[in-house]
Amino acid sequence: MDAQVLIQWLKREVSPALGCTEPVAIAFAAAVAAQHLGEPVTGITGTVSENLYKNAMGVTIPGTGSSGVALAAAIGSIGGDPDAGLEVFRKVTLQQVAQANLMVSDGQIAIEQKATHEFLHVDLTLKGENRQCRVIVNGGHTNVTYLAVDHHVRIDRPARSTGSADAALPAFTLRDAFEFASSVDFDDIAFILEAAKMNSALSAEGRRARYGLNVGGTLRDAISQGLMQDDLLNRIVIDATSASDARMGGATLPAMTNFGSGNQGIAATMPVVTVAEHLQAGDEALARALALSHLVAISIHARYTRLSALCAVTTAAMGAAAGMSWLFSKDFGVLECAVSNMVGDISGIICDGASNTCAMKVSTSVNSAFRSVLLAGQNIRASSADGIVCENVEDTIDNLCRLVTQPMKHTDQAIIRIMSDKSLRVA
Repeated sequence: MDAQVLIQWLKREVSPALGCTEPVAIAFAAAVAAQHLGEPVTGITGTVSENLYKNAMGVTIPGTGSSGVALAAAIGSIGGDPDAGLEVFRKVTLQQVAQANLMVSDGQIAIEQKATHEFLHVDLTLKGENRQCRVIVNGGHTNVTYLAVDHHVRIDRPARSTGSADAALPAFTLRDAFEFASSVDFDDIAFILEAAKMNSALSAEGRRARYGLNVGGTLRDAISQGLMQDDLLNRIVIDATSASDARMGGATLPAMTNFGSGNQGIAATMPVVTVAEHLQAGDEALARALALSHLVAISIHARYTRLSALCAVTTAAMGAAAGMSWLFSKDFGVLECAVSNMVGDISGIICDGASNTCAMKVSTSVNSAFRSVLLAGQNIRASSADGIVCENVEDTIDNLCRLVTQPMKHTDQAIIRIMSDKSLRVA
């Protein structure tokens, strides 16, 4: 595998985002449309894919203390920065948030969920006094595939696939990622250290203040009360969940994402950072372990859909297991065992939308990652006699992804129906 291909994968799929990336996608589409509309927005209509709606309806939008698909669109149209991509919310002011809330309460926004071929799809039309602009984003959180102003089409192109690996960047194996991370020039991957810096800052913010369900804070309290040990496993869990608490609870700090998700980026980053600190590893070792972690997470997620019924934090944490394995052993066999152990442990955790409970799923996933690494270090691994696990780790991963892309489609529809029915009862 050409090293430059893997560097391209890292640079494309590991990038900063402010807030959960599904409300971001909605706000980004609205911001692009508002930029081309060129006059004050008087109304917004449109549709979003069911999966995107599921992930956007309940998560706190940074700096607002509130959530909602309509609010994300309103804020994007008023104060969103379309040039900031996944950080579209970074220049939003409290006054603009108040304006956006007024738009929602006045009934100026009507956005519905829709079954679409693309799991990630936003189709918004913004109207002003004299003009209107329609924007479609799909195939990626900031991938504009259609733009028309007063029916004059300016962009019209097909979406890239959200399923298997993008045709422009070939798929790669875990061994490809391992050999790359072990041998690439440090200077070529030093940029990945920004993930450690950014997500560590988010973790520190989650420890500083109470956000979301305060999962990290609760675990810290348990240690101070003598109910848990202050050991490496619990530090890994607390560091990761504190970052997720802050992110899902509306902190105004960006997260470094993996495959379009901040929680996946946190799960692939923070356990590796914590172990590196424990081992007193230098920047080069940390960079190699982080590159491996993020690449393994990418390799696995590129085999199934970008949004699905599977909580993708679980597969991102498989990347963390790979990165931690490298720090402890530099042995690909340990990596294989650790990932296979995780598939045998936490396969099938559902994604029931982005919310404060994501921090709990982060806790579960990174806990499994470290335990799986410990077992692998003792040459203990789930075998081909155990469920969907095979002797070959690539076959094991493919089996997991088959579940996501085939039978879990029905699970996804059931989750969406449950959440929609619950939303209607609340309304």
